[in-house]
Amino acid sequence: MNKFLIIAFAILLCVSCKSPEARRPESISSGSFIKESVERNKELYAKEQVSIEAIMKQNSDHEYMASQSGFWYFYNTKLADSLATPNFGDIVNFDYNVKSLNGALIYSKADLKTQNYAMDKQEIFTGLREGLKLMKIGETVTFLFPSQKAYGYYGDNNKIGINLPLICEVTINSITQIQSN
Repeated sequence: MNKFLIIAFAILLCVSCKSPEARRPESISSGSFIKESVERNKELYAKEQVSIEAIMKQNSDHEYMASQSGFWYFYNTKLADSLATPNFGDIVNFDYNVKSLNGALIYSKADLKTQNYAMDKQEIFTGLREGLKLMKIGETVTFLFPSQKAYGYYGDNNKIGINLPLICEVTINSITQIQSN
């Protein structure tokens, strides 16, 4: 009888030590939400592109340039190419205003006050961060930012609504170069 109990116990031990099985998913996502979102973004970008191109055509006296970052700009005041542009960590002192594409002033330079920005170390919207990298002390540049380079889906929770392309006129007052070790 002892042999029978030992064999029964061994069988019971082997059967009860089965590892747990992974739960099977109840539903499979098709990725349709992401596909729809991509399509909405493409349509939005195309509409904004048409509006921005119309502004550039309307103001043909300005020489607009396309940035590698996906926005357009022209120089109101351009200085010699020998001057330095800001590098990572440099403190950029600048003034700017913000307008909608129809030219309505959203924030004036007085509203926004003079800004000090540590290049790529502080938060500002993508287009402005990339635009400052193109500028030199004393230059004034007008930027046309599609919404994804401005405040995108969220706006600024104040005067700038969602998916709003912007025009910003920016003047760099000074660049304080930070020596890296």
